[in-house]
Amino acid sequence: MAGLRARQKADRNRRILESATTLFREQGYDAARIEDIAEMAEVSVGTLYNYYQNKGDILVATVSMEVTEVLEAGESIVANPPLNVEEALRALIEQYYDHSLVYLSKEMWRTAMAYSIQQPETPLSKRYTELDQCLCAQVVELIEGLQRRGVVIAGVDARAVGEVFFNNLNMMFIEFCKVEAMPLEELKARVAAQHRPVAALISSVKPA
Repeated sequence: MAGLRARQKADRNRRILESATTLFREQGYDAARIEDIAEMAEVSVGTLYNYYQNKGDILVATVSMEVTEVLEAGESIVANPPLNVEEALRALIEQYYDHSLVYLSKEMWRTAMAYSIQQPETPLSKRYTELDQCLCAQVVELIEGLQRRGVVIAGVDARAVGEVFFNNLNMMFIEFCKVEAMPLEELKARVAAQHRPVAALISSVKPA
């Protein structure tokens, strides 16, 4: 019975998040109402409040779902990356970017980012920061793994370089979210171009 209850709870939570993201996209985050989210998810408003206190909590839970899936997908790349710094970085980062708009729109990302900056001491903001740190750690892990394989120069501070790569891809994603007209392919191309010379500098294998 306990297993069944856990599955039912997880199913309700998933329905709430999927319903919320649908309404956030269709109506905009500010216009979407808790009552409409509950109705679409086929739960009572009271039940929804058992899961989330407000729309902000729902939004960050959606970000968490997004990043969790991204991190899980990134694990396979980190475990068996292309043995070329530029290619490995591009594979991991494009996987991040390709998944970034599955659940969230640019407006939803902007709202989540703004909330995390405006109210930095709230649990919601701290969770957003924690997710960023997990993504950064995965990029660092990729560079460290490439260094162990002899692809990155031995004397390079792999952690510092990984953090630089993450900070850049994260800042470029913020710029992408600020410009509604910018297509995803442009973001990927610009970041790849920015990372290319740095990847070449730290690579132990130089082009002929």
